[in-house]
Amino acid sequence: MKRYVLIVAGGKGLRMGGDLPKQFIPIEGKPILMHTLEVFHRWDNSARLVLVLPEDHQPYWKMLCREIGCSVPHVIVNGGDTRFQSVRNGLEFLSKEMEISSERNKKALVAVHDGVRPFVSKEVITACFEKAEQTGCAVPVVAMIDSLREIDENGSHPVDRSHYLAVQTPQVFCSDILLRAYEQPFSSLFTDDASVVEAMGETIHTVSGNRENIKITTPFDLLIAQALFTQHV
Repeated sequence: MKRYVLIVAGGKGLRMGGDLPKQFIPIEGKPILMHTLEVFHRWDNSARLVLVLPEDHQPYWKMLCREIGCSVPHVIVNGGDTRFQSVRNGLEFLSKEMEISSERNKKALVAVHDGVRPFVSKEVITACFEKAEQTGCAVPVVAMIDSLREIDENGSHPVDRSHYLAVQTPQVFCSDILLRAYEQPFSSLFTDDASVVEAMGETIHTVSGNRENIKITTPFDLLIAQALFTQHV
């Protein structure tokens, strides 16, 4: 089955506290987003990479690619006002330009990955694609390690953390499933691609993620990312 990866990078950087969108923050001489692209290219250089990026960010990204030198082949698609719309735009591009289809006999595998998760391991990517080929979908998860409390009208109370999992990306789906899921109208309950797919009745299957696969959204996350890159060098 053909493999496609939608890398969604629509962040405005508000939680990072600066003017530069978080996906463009440099670490080890390259923007975070470039590191993320390179991870998937190293994993499988035949996978087609589609970068979903706000239109007004694209000139800056292209300038970075020229000045730094981005050797990863990829195409750019305009992002939307929400993550849901950005993923939908990416799927529309795949449907029109690369001729993937919602028909069950014309399947491909499509991954959706956060642009600011540059530490996903090759093993996790492989596990997600293999599981999705078997079952139709795969979502990487890690066990909760912190104690959890639930808040209600009576205050807060502890809950059993063994009943909860932290969700990561890439989330991988057979193309027919994902395309049909994104034909649904947007709902505020859609927090990731798995929730969109689940809303139309599909069962979500999980694989073990890697704990280093953090989403870099805050200054503290950036400190962790810098430390992780130092270890990888």
